Amino acid sequence: MDIVNEILEKEQKKAEKYKPITVEKHLELEFDVGTLLASDTNDLDISSLKSDSRRDEYLNSLARDNTQLLLNKIWELPTERIDEAIVVKLPNPTTVLPRSKPVPKPKPLTKWQEFAKAKGITKNKKDKLKWDDQLQKWVPLYGFRKAAAEKEKDWLIEVPQHVDPMTDMYEKKASEKSEKVAKNELQRLKNIARAKKVNIPRVGLPVTSDKANATQLSTAAVVAKASTASLGKFQDKLPKEKEARGKGVHELIPGKDRKRKAPIPTPQVEKQNNLNLIDKILNKRPKIDMEKAVSKHINEQQIQRSEEKKNMNPAKGKRKGKGGNATNFSNKKPKAGKGQRNPSKKNPGRKRR
Repeated sequence: MDIVNEILEKEQKKAEKYKPITVEKHLELEFDVGTLLASDTNDLDISSLKSDSRRDEYLNSLARDNTQLLLNKIWELPTERIDEAIVVKLPNPTTVLPRSKPVPKPKPLTKWQEFAKAKGITKNKKDKLKWDDQLQKWVPLYGFRKAAAEKEKDWLIEVPQHVDPMTDMYEKKASEKSEKVAKNELQRLKNIARAKKVNIPRVGLPVTSDKANATQLSTAAVVAKASTASLGKFQDKLPKEKEARGKGVHELIPGKDRKRKAPIPTPQVEKQNNLNLIDKILNKRPKIDMEKAVSKHINEQQIQRSEEKKNMNPAKGKRKGKGGNATNFSNKKPKAGKGQRNPSKKNPGRKRR
């Protein structure tokens, strides 16, 4: 009997630690099980709140009782068992909760996810570990331990018969892995651009024959020129170069037809811009180009002098010579021609011997 009494006492002490699930309230709580919300409209005990020794105990008991009532309300809903766990499906919430930001939109599907959804392909959950028969141990499917296991496994790589025997297979494997990573990254960026409806340039040129035609060559020249930071704005043209034509040419050059839009200013910035514009108009002074004004004045003086010279009447019978002195042609004696004597000269007579 002593053993039975001891067991009963132990069970009673354990039961005293846990409070009952039934809670009595003067007024029932208002529940919104969809958001797990319980509103208590009962009056608080002011004396317990003012007491320093009883305040914490009172608040803990109040929170425990309200939480117990909310859990009792949840377990009144229909339940189901999923993977050895009892699950309750909550109803739609009735309380509208305020949000500082809009509800996030669902993540857009990738190209493969859309294809799998159209074909009804379901994704099976894979295990994190896989048994490797060669290493005789469990190897993770990803992570640094996977890379270490691959390095341990591929300590020796056989060179195939159709490959050059001097080929470094480790370098070839590393390059194939880097190409695969770059391809996955490119596909990820394409999915993001397609979800945001952004036109991206094509990769390469579609050459259907052994030699490219004139259209493809001109398109390749445009793409090469636009591959600079300025999108080919400061690149010189080749001799006899023509603009590429055809569908999709502008898509090859990102940002060619896109105009940069100025951001919408705030009211304070717009007001300050308008005031600065008014001050600039009112305080504007005409700019004078001194060199242009001096050259214009000199030109006007030269034109005026030339007109004055034209209007001047020279004296009769006088004409300016080379030195600027007037010469009277009426008093000038004619020169003696061949076989004529000059009348102005006197007869010299006979020459003395």
